[in-house]
Amino acid sequence: MHQDPPSALDPAAPPDTLTKPGPYQAPKQAPKHAPKHSRHLWIWLLILALLAVGGYIVWRQIKAGQAAAAAAQAKKKGPAAIPVVAAKARKGNIPVYFVNLGGVLPIYTVTVRSRVDGQLMEVHYKEGDIVQKGAPLIEIDSRPYDAALVQAEGQLIRDQALLDNARIDLARYKTLVTQNAVPEQQLATQEALVKQDEGIVKTDQGMIETAKLNVVYSHITSPITGRVGLRLVDPGNIVHAADTNGMLVITQMDPISVLFPLPEDQVPVVLQKLNAGQKLAVDAFDRSMTVLLAHGYLATVDNQIDPTTGSLRWRANFDNKGYKLFPNQFINVRLLVQMKQGVTPAPTATIQRNSQSTYVYLVKPDSTVTVRTVTIGTVEGNDSEITGGLQPGDTIVMTGVDKLQEGTKVTAHIASDTAAGAKGGGSSPAGGAPAGGAPPSGAPASNAPGGGKSGHGSGTRKAS
Repeated sequence: MHQDPPSALDPAAPPDTLTKPGPYQAPKQAPKHAPKHSRHLWIWLLILALLAVGGYIVWRQIKAGQAAAAAAQAKKKGPAAIPVVAAKARKGNIPVYFVNLGGVLPIYTVTVRSRVDGQLMEVHYKEGDIVQKGAPLIEIDSRPYDAALVQAEGQLIRDQALLDNARIDLARYKTLVTQNAVPEQQLATQEALVKQDEGIVKTDQGMIETAKLNVVYSHITSPITGRVGLRLVDPGNIVHAADTNGMLVITQMDPISVLFPLPEDQVPVVLQKLNAGQKLAVDAFDRSMTVLLAHGYLATVDNQIDPTTGSLRWRANFDNKGYKLFPNQFINVRLLVQMKQGVTPAPTATIQRNSQSTYVYLVKPDSTVTVRTVTIGTVEGNDSEITGGLQPGDTIVMTGVDKLQEGTKVTAHIASDTAAGAKGGGSSPAGGAPAGGAPPSGAPASNAPGGGKSGHGSGTRKAS
């Protein structure tokens, strides 16, 4: 039920407070105005964008100018220096070696055999042991020989008693003969009997010595100091003095020798020094020629040249404390023939070759390189003797030669002697022509790339 407001229905209300409800009127809205703030924002954004584009264009022009100036300056300075690793030729010594393959041969090798017949009772060694001279090795049953010794000693006592009795009778007969109590024939017979008994006693003494020797042979000792090989006869077997196979083999390990051949054209050089009393050093290397196994000295030479190979065999003796050399082992032998002193060695990696000449890249004081033809003498290890073309102190390029030509400017980093010797040919083969085959500009002309290290076979290690 609808109720009017109290002010309109209450008769007690004042007249001025009585109102009539009027028609509904919507609330008034504020008048619309133009978006002036938005238009100002877009204008500023446009101005900022134009400024950014202009700044970028100006920055590009500045950078282009700087790049052009840098290019012009670099053009004035010339091409950039090429970094290379270099080494210095030095004054020093270089050895001359004769190198060839050799075989390890023991100075002494003994096959131990039995000198008596009997049962092998006991073994006092282990296979592979190092035994000393005189050390007990094998025990053979000696009881039969002990009994024979006792028997021989008893026989000697009996025969010695007969001899003593015969000598007494002889003395008696000599007295009776002077008294004409016995005939002289009986005296002569007694003298013969004494000599006969003396011979029997002598034989008995020999039997005793033989029995004693058999007892000694029953206890086998080591005749040399060396390494025992694998056992050939086991305990319990019967061995005989007539057996062709031995019971064990002992090989002397220290010192030990090496046999190696040298071509007959090298014989006079070595023989002259050996006959003059010089002690020629010999080094033994493994098959890869990298590990030094032992150091020794030349001992002797064979008495004839092998006609099939045209070589003469030599023996060198080595101390073998660490047992690095084994019998029948193949090794590389290096005989020091001469030590060249006061020469100019340089790293072999710095030497380049083509089909016509040998050359190096010499770094001049103005940091440019020039091609210098050199002459090579002895080549040993990582060093080569320079007999012509370089002086001690000259700087020569070792790595990076593939980028060089006559007059190229370089930045040389000097390698130490150790590093120089350890490095190879860098970007080109050691001792060969630069990678690519063709010689560089300014190098001696060639028809084809040459190079490679000179071989060291069985001759003097020299480069042709």
